Amino acid sequence: MTSSALPSLANDRGAFAELIQETLALTRRLFLQLMRRPSTLIAGILQPLIWLILFGALFANAPEGLLPGGMSYEKFLGAGVIVFTAFSGALNAGLPVMFDREFGFLNRLLVAPLRSRSSIVLASVIYITALSLLQSLAIMLTAAALGYGWPGGAGLALVLVTLLLLVFAVTALSLGLAFALPGHIELIAVIFVANLPLLFASTALAPLSFMPSWLGWLASLNPLTFAIEPIRAAYRGPLDLSSVLLEAPYGDVTGFGCLSILVALTVGLFLLIRPLLNRKLS
Repeated sequence: MTSSALPSLANDRGAFAELIQETLALTRRLFLQLMRRPSTLIAGILQPLIWLILFGALFANAPEGLLPGGMSYEKFLGAGVIVFTAFSGALNAGLPVMFDREFGFLNRLLVAPLRSRSSIVLASVIYITALSLLQSLAIMLTAAALGYGWPGGAGLALVLVTLLLLVFAVTALSLGLAFALPGHIELIAVIFVANLPLLFASTALAPLSFMPSWLGWLASLNPLTFAIEPIRAAYRGPLDLSSVLLEAPYGDVTGFGCLSILVALTVGLFLLIRPLLNRKLS
């Protein structure tokens, strides 16, 4: 390595260290807000918990063999509620950024001597990812306490990977909406409109075989379905991602296929919103 390259390497390391420091400071601010207003965390756990308990009780006396593979409805429902919990948390990712926009704090950050304004986005991604995983873990523990089962070591790893992919994708979408929409009223409206239709138009509450053909097509194209089926397979065991998890109208989809679709969705959404973020944060 030449002597001229040493200062450049030192500058790169310094820039990276400053980016990490800025990201951690902004992430800490978001968690301090959560500690002062824990209702966000509590509501994010209570809502899917109510779904889990009420729907599980509603179909507790369903005849055996009703669902594919002879799975009980409680275990079938558990995967859907876990994914819905992570999805709902990630869909709210844009709200803190939107409130910072409206109250002027974002403008203060933009004129502050930040090494990189990417730390603003990275902090939101870290915060929402941690929050969504914490809420999902609470639902998983509750489901286990209710006797709905617990995935093994490999199954738990698959659950975490699947949730991370889904959370990253939905967080990217929510952050893009936070910068594209005029205010928090519009963002909240989008969240309310998108939440339940995406839940019902997925395999969270019922398999594709129970649905009319038009709804089956929608469910088989819904990103939530591609997250639900691998997690359901992790609970069902033994884990085999090469097996068919989704018999969609357009063809069979394996576990690897579901994960590949989630990866493509995550990368595509981040690439889609990157120009918008660069323009708004420049």
